[in-house]
Amino acid sequence: MNRLLVLELIRKHRPVSRAELSKLAKMSATAIGRIVGDLIEGGLVQETDQFSSGVGRKATMLDIVNHSIISAGVEIDRNVLKIGLVDLDGSILAQVQHSLTPPASQPEPLAGLIAESLSELAESKGLALSKFTGVGIGMPGVMDTASGKAVVSAQLGWSDVPFAPMLQDKLGLPVVLDNDLKVKALGESGTAALSEENKTVLISIGSGVGSAIVIEGKIYRGANNIAGEIGHSTIDPNGKLCECGKRGCLQTYITDLAMLQEANQIKPVASVDELFALMKSGESWAYNIIDRACTYIAITINNVVCTYNPDTIIITGHFIDSHPDILDKVRGKLKEFIWEPFVGTFKLTRSQLGDQAVVIGAAKLALQQYLGNGLQ
Repeated sequence: MNRLLVLELIRKHRPVSRAELSKLAKMSATAIGRIVGDLIEGGLVQETDQFSSGVGRKATMLDIVNHSIISAGVEIDRNVLKIGLVDLDGSILAQVQHSLTPPASQPEPLAGLIAESLSELAESKGLALSKFTGVGIGMPGVMDTASGKAVVSAQLGWSDVPFAPMLQDKLGLPVVLDNDLKVKALGESGTAALSEENKTVLISIGSGVGSAIVIEGKIYRGANNIAGEIGHSTIDPNGKLCECGKRGCLQTYITDLAMLQEANQIKPVASVDELFALMKSGESWAYNIIDRACTYIAITINNVVCTYNPDTIIITGHFIDSHPDILDKVRGKLKEFIWEPFVGTFKLTRSQLGDQAVVIGAAKLALQQYLGNGLQ
């Protein structure tokens, strides 16, 4: 993480001297010299022709080498596969998207498709796969990151699939696998280890409700890598029956399905977009459904704030991303629920990376593994 911190500081303050880095990172000159030496040897950082200004001895400035080291980010969902090549600056250099239908969505064919697509993308940019730090994958379900196994993914119908080792054998590159929401939070967490945003919580609302936490640039996983399943936190023990078999789970109040089930008691409504349009047209019952969902989103934010005291909360999901008015409505309701000591302590925002967040976050995860395992 010290390597990542120094790399991020160089990226943000480029060009920067070693002395300035020492102050920014609050590390000794010796520690900075050793880490910078590792980064230069690994091809991630270079000395520039520029020198520091001001009084005293002139110091050579440092900058990152954007395209010398590339990470690959992969997003696997029920019906779509996205693959991108991402540089050290977090920019996508090339990407491709495939629609997934059986049997292509099964592990062995999918690993082959990813390997083939990565080779083609690398070739299109004149890059050698051997220069990649590795491949990061974000996919729905419970993942064992240490072994690279997809423990269970209901969306894909997978159980106990050693997918990372399977893909690693085909590519000859390190592969790391994690839950898509955790990877998305990592992608959205800005410059990761920098002090301005050292505790970010992402809350996703869609077909389900989940959250992910990034603390000082690292994903918080919990004991079994399933931390953040707030959709199954109990709101009302006498509430609606959830698909998990328990009553009153949060996701029975604010998922797309929950809102549509209520709406269809009044009239046929096919989508949340249609429900939102009905609210805009003056249908009071549609307004009440969306208003209640916003109330429970505000309650969820308060619970997260009281539990984790984050500095940033990102709300994402189609309901939020497609209708900016919703976030404003939630902000208005927060005044009713946020406990006074926490007022003004956090920033509430929507996704900044949109549908590229998982690919960028997965690439960042691969880079973290590369830095953590030692530069090759």
